[in-house]
Amino acid sequence: MPSSASPRRYLAIHLPFLAMHAWEEAGLGENRSPQGEGIITVFTEKHANAMRLTALSPRAQAIGLTVGLTLADARAREPGIAAVDRDHAAEARLLGRLLAGLVRYTPMAAAEPPDGLMLDITGCTHFYRGEMGLRADVDRRLAAARVIARTAIGHTPQAARALARFGGRNLMALPVAALEAPPEVELALRRAGLKTIADLAGRPRGPLAARFGDLPLRLARLLGEEDKRITPHRVPPPVAAVRRFAEPVARTEHALAVLAELVAEAGAELERRGQGGRRFEARFFRSDGAIAALAVETGRPARDPAILDRLFRERLEALSDPLDPGFGYDLIRLDVPRAEPMGVTQPGLDAPVEEAKEDMVALVDRLSARMGRRRLSRAQPHASHIPERAVAPLPPEAAPAAWGATEPGEPPLRPLLLFDPPQPVEVVAGTPDGPPKRFTWRRTAYQVATAEGPERIAPEWWRRLTSTGRTRDYYRIEDGAGHRFWLFRSGLFGDEGDPPRWYIHGRFA
Repeated sequence: MPSSASPRRYLAIHLPFLAMHAWEEAGLGENRSPQGEGIITVFTEKHANAMRLTALSPRAQAIGLTVGLTLADARAREPGIAAVDRDHAAEARLLGRLLAGLVRYTPMAAAEPPDGLMLDITGCTHFYRGEMGLRADVDRRLAAARVIARTAIGHTPQAARALARFGGRNLMALPVAALEAPPEVELALRRAGLKTIADLAGRPRGPLAARFGDLPLRLARLLGEEDKRITPHRVPPPVAAVRRFAEPVARTEHALAVLAELVAEAGAELERRGQGGRRFEARFFRSDGAIAALAVETGRPARDPAILDRLFRERLEALSDPLDPGFGYDLIRLDVPRAEPMGVTQPGLDAPVEEAKEDMVALVDRLSARMGRRRLSRAQPHASHIPERAVAPLPPEAAPAAWGATEPGEPPLRPLLLFDPPQPVEVVAGTPDGPPKRFTWRRTAYQVATAEGPERIAPEWWRRLTSTGRTRDYYRIEDGAGHRFWLFRSGLFGDEGDPPRWYIHGRFA
């Protein structure tokens, strides 16, 4: 028995025909084979210069074929078998989809490739009237999805997995193969007459360790003497709220009303912790196994149910494929995977400024819910003297770096408005390499009153292999009406090939 007074409990799921289920998901299957009814399917890979069977269908297993047999030997026994190349990627995708559906039972769920799943069901069984009720519900859902599976419950992941793979209720009666030791160790145990777990359980661990390495550790984990806990595929969220239904919810509006209740529950828990959420994920589990997901993010920690409910509805309205309840949702779950401290704030003398900031945050949150967080960005300074490369995008929730301030009383060195790309202008200058006296832009002529410059910006030499940049001489220009422009001459006379050309790169406010 485990040493802990309150042992954890694990539910293992073994999928002996995962390769066949993945093949069937691709649109093929034994009963839908173009070769007709009764085709026996095997799945093959090349090992040791021979095509070998690495997975079987139920029919292939029923006629006595075994994994590891060469394809030639298998066809000698059964000429009518159909060999299919094994698709491990398709199996992994199917395993991932099954795992996503099992989160309805517990967030502590993990895949155990190549053909297993593991759930830590400690504290999760009261919804199903005990362990057997939860296991029966898992069996029912897998059967409804036409997935052949064997399940078992144990004190450790290794014990549960061994019972699921080899069947039975008594660990002591299982073969030594349940230890999942290397093949040479398993063969040595059998030759020594140690064929079952019972044959090993009563033996001194020291000699076993000296002869078979980590075998005692494997045995201790199998017998529940040591619990190596699973690593879930997703870190359990710090705050979560779940609602289960005896009768599936078949209306989207009803489901959203339940989601609003879950948001209020999560908000109350966040308030108790002195926190606010930055990301909220809602998942709607349909009775047929399909899962719909909605997620919203906020620019600041939030827990106001009204604000979060509005963001979820904004996100729902922006979906190209709306929620389809089908036969109804039997479980709705809300997770808050990101939470940060959120103190109580008191308005000060600058309340209008703070209100404006809050309004901007709310606007960004609503736009993010509609368009997606990745489509919004804010500017931050970037270390480059090339004007169009001196700014980099930043996620809207991130804090940007400080912008360099100009000297008091001095005009800004760069305009706020930059044209991308710079727009060509016709310039008349007093001397070939001097400042402009007059320029024409968008069919309008401007007479230069004052000009300051040049500010010479050379191309980045380390980019010359991939860039056609030329030296630029920038001028800050002001016309007679007080309009201010930022012009540059691209190229040097006689030094950079083509004659120089003039462009307007921006306008000052």
